[in-house]
Amino acid sequence: MQVPVMDQNGKEIKKIDLPSDIFEVEINTGLMHQAYVRQMAHIRLGTHNTLDRSEINLTKAKWYRQKGTGRARHGAQSAPIFVGGGVAHGPHPRKYTKGMPKKMRRQAIRATLSALLRDQQLVFVDKLSLDTPKTKQMKTILGALAGDVKTLVLVAETNENVQRSVNNLPNAKTLRASYLNIRDLLQYDKVIVPLDALDVIKLIWGQES
Repeated sequence: MQVPVMDQNGKEIKKIDLPSDIFEVEINTGLMHQAYVRQMAHIRLGTHNTLDRSEINLTKAKWYRQKGTGRARHGAQSAPIFVGGGVAHGPHPRKYTKGMPKKMRRQAIRATLSALLRDQQLVFVDKLSLDTPKTKQMKTILGALAGDVKTLVLVAETNENVQRSVNNLPNAKTLRASYLNIRDLLQYDKVIVPLDALDVIKLIWGQES
């Protein structure tokens, strides 16, 4: 598939062919959802913890005598029904990580890129460069390329001038192309892809032989 390539001013300067094995695969929303849920699950710390009745620092003595009070039988004040007692069936530290085969994870990224291309959310630019970090200038560049929407800017390698300029904007973020992930791709309205970042994507996400 041929797509236009812009310069930093938003003018089309040429067209390029995109590899079909990355940008024209079947858009499997179920697979994309599974990969997204997996990534979000891996972010969870799982450090939440509650004390059950055996961990409450209260006396273990019987609270009051068994018979003759007219009250229900209770063995300890740490029972969950009492204020200050333990928590019944509360959360404890655990891992939320989910397994997913590598081929499925890779195919989910390709399906996401294909969906973004179909919906015209990918913007290809010949290069992004600034002599010094300039937020105002970067805002003008992103406005010309993507408009006033949430924008993800891919970079092929560390570029302090571009990254600092983009990350100062409230609705924009930079991401190394080698760290491409489904959450960031789906969070933004437009994804700006310089050609050097596209080369990284081709190298990493091309179909295995």
